Amino acid sequence: MNREILPQFESSEKGLLVRAPAKINLSLLIADKRPDNYHNLETVMAKIAFYDEIFLETGQSSKLELVCKGNWSPEGKDNLVYKAAEFFYKAIEKEPDVKITLTKNIPAGSGLGGASSDAASTVLALNKLHNEILHENKLYDICAQLGSDVSFFLNGPLALCTGRGEKVEKIDKKFGFLLILILPNINISTKRVYEAYKVDMNRFNELSQKIRGYISDNKITLIPKLCANMLAKTCFLVDNNLALLQVKIREMTERPVCLSGSGSALFVLSDDVSYHDVDILRSEMSSRNCNCIIVSSNEW
Repeated sequence: MNREILPQFESSEKGLLVRAPAKINLSLLIADKRPDNYHNLETVMAKIAFYDEIFLETGQSSKLELVCKGNWSPEGKDNLVYKAAEFFYKAIEKEPDVKITLTKNIPAGSGLGGASSDAASTVLALNKLHNEILHENKLYDICAQLGSDVSFFLNGPLALCTGRGEKVEKIDKKFGFLLILILPNINISTKRVYEAYKVDMNRFNELSQKIRGYISDNKITLIPKLCANMLAKTCFLVDNNLALLQVKIREMTERPVCLSGSGSALFVLSDDVSYHDVDILRSEMSSRNCNCIIVSSNEW
């Protein structure tokens, strides 16, 4: 039932394989809107053992080439992997010479950070192929330009992220967990959710104080029990089918059902989940066109 935790890098004669893990938001607090139209936020993110795979081959052609396989992802220059490689080669002032094959397992638009993780992992892999030519600070600079939560995936597996999400404070505490991850066939526009979101600074400050206290007291296990995702209410109003699905899962598991990011992935943390209960849930989710998998926390 438990998915295997695989190494981040695997080298072979043909090239370098890097795994890009998904994340869940153990909490997601949204504050005021900034002059750049982003919202200030505060989130505790954790990597999980559910991976995209990126294979890099050098010396194949004197250009940058991206091949996409698996679940849908943007092609060519519209893909963050391509942009990450462009940024990297510009930073080291060399012409690209790499073929990148992205095998997409993490669904796009699920709130699991797949594209951001792919971008950060590509930067890490290229730096490894080029003998760690760039210092860690430069890698963070590149990732901050690529997206709000890309920097989180350079480190981890657990961190408190603030600002747009690009300010990463690693949490040096162990938090192992097992979760049921439900992947609905629902794609919710992040832009639409944020546009409909109404700021509640009193709620933000109340939750922030509580969560920072849990981190300080090494009580990380209490954070997901809050199901503190301030986008959830808006997200469920935007798509009632997702709201109904959450109610159904809660009825079946009798546990809190949390939303990751701006959706649509839902998760239930449970260390005592039984094979029988999961099989029943999986069957029900399948009838609703949802994928249901068991995933553990990631160790790196």
